[in-house]
Amino acid sequence: MKVCLLAGKIMLQNGAETYRVEDTMTRIAASYGVDNSDSYMTPTGILFSVEEPQHITRLIRISERTTNLYKIDMVNTISRSISLGELTISEALRSLREVEQEKTDYPTWLLILMAAIASGCFLIMFKGTWYDFIPAAIAGGLGFSGSIFLQRVIPVRFFAEFSGALMIGFSAVWMVKNGFGQQIDVIIISSVMPLVPGLLITNAIRDLMAGHLISGLSKGAEAFITSFAIGAGVAFMLSFY
Repeated sequence: MKVCLLAGKIMLQNGAETYRVEDTMTRIAASYGVDNSDSYMTPTGILFSVEEPQHITRLIRISERTTNLYKIDMVNTISRSISLGELTISEALRSLREVEQEKTDYPTWLLILMAAIASGCFLIMFKGTWYDFIPAAIAGGLGFSGSIFLQRVIPVRFFAEFSGALMIGFSAVWMVKNGFGQQIDVIIISSVMPLVPGLLITNAIRDLMAGHLISGLSKGAEAFITSFAIGAGVAFMLSFY
């Protein structure tokens, strides 16, 4: 029970699809001789039940979610080793705890730098001019940094995304008005791309196609709210342009 729940918790916290998490938990349980297991999950919780040797049901809460495909891959590797009979229960539990505690996040400065570079590259992809490359990179970096820091102060994703888009809109308007940029629309579109919840939208669609309606709809609603916050922040600044 502990191994299955910990594996599911790590995967769900780090951006895995609902059906993938359920399949992994079921396979782990079956590998240890528990064939009658059931799991039900939403983006904020996991409910897991086994029938043998006695009926046990456990619920864990998922309070924080991020995107870390490395940890998902590590859990999948451990799950395969369990299926092949290479890990005992105690060894699997120890390996999963090591994955959970492992610090694999990139430093904040590197995330901001990559967001800035990505914004500039998106501008070129959207057929912008090289003259606007640096303005797009600056706006994208400022918006992404504002989103990160506000998320730490106020753990509400809507306000973080809204503030990031607000900073992007303000910096883009200021640079274009002062002659540092030319195409304000392309600059803004390119700069907000690092804030767009692409993985969340993809997972919502995949969950809906797999029949997980509640998880798919909730993830879709979260993606819609995030997109609305980005659009509202940009629209607010453009109203003064």
